[in-house]
Amino acid sequence: MLSMLTSVSPASDIEKIPENDKKVFKMFSEGETTGIFQFESDGMRRYLRQLKPDCIEDLIAMNALYRPGPMQYIDNYIARKHGREKVSYPHPAVEDVLKSTFGIAVYQEQVMLLAQRLAGYTLGEADILRRAIGKKNPEIMAEQRGVFIRRAVENGVDEETARKVFDIIEEFAHYGFNKSHSAAYATLAYRCAYLKVHYPREFLAANMTFEKNDSEMEKYLAECRRLGIPVYPPDVNKSFWHFTVEGEGIRYGLCKVKNVGASAAEDLIKTRQRLGGKFKDIYQFLEEVPPSVLNKKVFLSLVDAGAFDCFGIDRSVLYASFD
Repeated sequence: MLSMLTSVSPASDIEKIPENDKKVFKMFSEGETTGIFQFESDGMRRYLRQLKPDCIEDLIAMNALYRPGPMQYIDNYIARKHGREKVSYPHPAVEDVLKSTFGIAVYQEQVMLLAQRLAGYTLGEADILRRAIGKKNPEIMAEQRGVFIRRAVENGVDEETARKVFDIIEEFAHYGFNKSHSAAYATLAYRCAYLKVHYPREFLAANMTFEKNDSEMEKYLAECRRLGIPVYPPDVNKSFWHFTVEGEGIRYGLCKVKNVGASAAEDLIKTRQRLGGKFKDIYQFLEEVPPSVLNKKVFLSLVDAGAFDCFGIDRSVLYASFD
């Protein structure tokens, strides 16, 4: 998709886009995330409207929280971010570990640090603990629980706190995301959102070009309507293989016309370019486009799509005179 935007600056250098664009975070906060990687499900959009993210850390956290294990803490995270719930920590020794996520363990790296800080685990041992719990082996889990609580108590942590912390680790180890993974996802999502905010026609044209699902296509067409972006019908004299930006709107790509296909679309465009960029009438079109490309299905599909309307001939006339 980015390759279709290389002629547009600064999208052509996606590594240099600003990281704190208020318009981008406003879009996330309004849940208008159709086409945004990882952030376009109905549930995610609902939470985004409640969270009102204002920094990349919020996107990273929400991406990690929206998983089967930590999902139950999304409401707490939102409430704590907006000051409606007091931020608390399971132990003072891990305040710096959990401070960025308002006292809630969101990432695998955090639960590994909990084991390191409270029970004296090395990071290697903490990773073994994480993997052991992830396998859900009852015997190993019971063994690790005993080891963790014993070592935490020896480290000066009261037993009740040690048990509660191990419950957190056990809960997150299997379903939790690691932060590096979530950060990569959130960064990609932010960049997609930046393109959508500042180059909506190019962004949506690219998405529609590569979308293979009809229901998803309708979703993007609806998004164009919501944003007031007209989508012009296919036209043998204006359309290309892919969806393209044309004026204030988007020209429908021949790739999505039923029965046409990529090969036929490319041959049609090459023929048009050979003729100087335009077919002068339907007769020239029929004479110049190779017969191997222009079979009955392709022709009638182009008629149905309105691709010959540019010649000023009624579609019913083209149908009736096809043979």
